[in-house]
Amino acid sequence: MTTPGDNSQTSINDTDMPLLAHLLELRNRLLRAVLSVLVVFISLIYWANDIYLMLAAPLQKHLPESSQMIATDIVAPFLTPFKMTAILSVFIAMPYILHQAWAFISPGLYRHEKRFAFPLLFSSVILFYLGQAFAYFVVFPLAWAILIHAGPEGIQVLPDISSYLNIVLKMFFAFGLAFEIPIATVLMVWSGLTTVESLREKRPYVIVGVFVVGMLLTPPDIFSQILLAIPMWILFELGILFAGIKRSDSQPNAE
Repeated sequence: MTTPGDNSQTSINDTDMPLLAHLLELRNRLLRAVLSVLVVFISLIYWANDIYLMLAAPLQKHLPESSQMIATDIVAPFLTPFKMTAILSVFIAMPYILHQAWAFISPGLYRHEKRFAFPLLFSSVILFYLGQAFAYFVVFPLAWAILIHAGPEGIQVLPDISSYLNIVLKMFFAFGLAFEIPIATVLMVWSGLTTVESLREKRPYVIVGVFVVGMLLTPPDIFSQILLAIPMWILFELGILFAGIKRSDSQPNAE
């Protein structure tokens, strides 16, 4: 026999336990994600200086023979490669981190949502890596060559390693996020926030916008801005194309 107080206590437990279970699972997923980053970081820390030299290679190729990179802070030679290795560890562990996020949210999705969510998640990781590869292999060599050789004669170029890392990380994130434009475009159309026709009508504004973003996120040279703006425009057009294909495929099912 239960009293009204017992019934209320049972009701509270029934509603609280699922929330506690979700919080515990979230904690475990976060711990696994952090642990994956630590494992990668510990594996790479021995080669921290070599990793930084690899990052600085596109710049060092264009430095005059009398120039070299310098450190204006006494702890910079240690902290800068350390910081670079930590960020690289997050980049490398990103697929596993996203896998943990997917494992946490996927039970709450419908079957048709799962069918599209995982390909979008996978493609977003690939596009982010492609954006960073494009920045390193295409943009950096061209941008550093222009910036270094465009200065007045008699000025000795001595790049600071900390400043260089900050610029490089900014550009990595800029190009990585820029390459996510197709995913963002498709999601906006699929979620009903906009339509393909509306995006096509706004194309002139998008073109102006990508050049403004390129100006804000790249070094102050026109070539770096163009190298970011043009891919963003192309990726926007690809996002419209894929969103239109998906819409046309889903119309017969809706009927």
